[in-house]
Amino acid sequence: MFGNMQIEKRVRELIEDKIADRSDLFIVSIRMLKNGILEILLDGDEGIAIEDCAAVSRHVGFHLEEENVIENAYRLEVSSPGLDSPLVLERQYLKNIGRDVRVKLEDNTKHEGKLIAMNGELVVIEEKVKEKGKTAEVKEAIFPLNQIKETKVLISFK
Repeated sequence: MFGNMQIEKRVRELIEDKIADRSDLFIVSIRMLKNGILEILLDGDEGIAIEDCAAVSRHVGFHLEEENVIENAYRLEVSSPGLDSPLVLERQYLKNIGRDVRVKLEDNTKHEGKLIAMNGELVVIEEKVKEKGKTAEVKEAIFPLNQIKETKVLISFK
């Protein structure tokens, strides 16, 4: 019987195998959930096509069955992070440079602005700061990654 850590490790190897020739694709997360769902989130620098998710799903599913990695009944779900999913990896931040984001810090303060840079340690946004009686100024705000609780891309429907 494989534990969840071994399952996730084997699944990561299988996915890396499958996407080795696709430098634009990357793994966001792999989780074996308590309800028997094996959740795989993939993304791409230019987004990811449903066909790519399906191909990874077939590859992983086939090998997990062949190797009998998971004894209990499970459901394999391969998808890209939803629009409301927080950014997790540096690569996701880089892919979203130029978009508006909401950064929630560990102290629960929130900052909104255009994501302009990310270097692994720091996230930089252009934030509009409005003081009473003055016109809004755009200021650069820099946040250490270890102080960020969550960063989400703001979706605008203009």
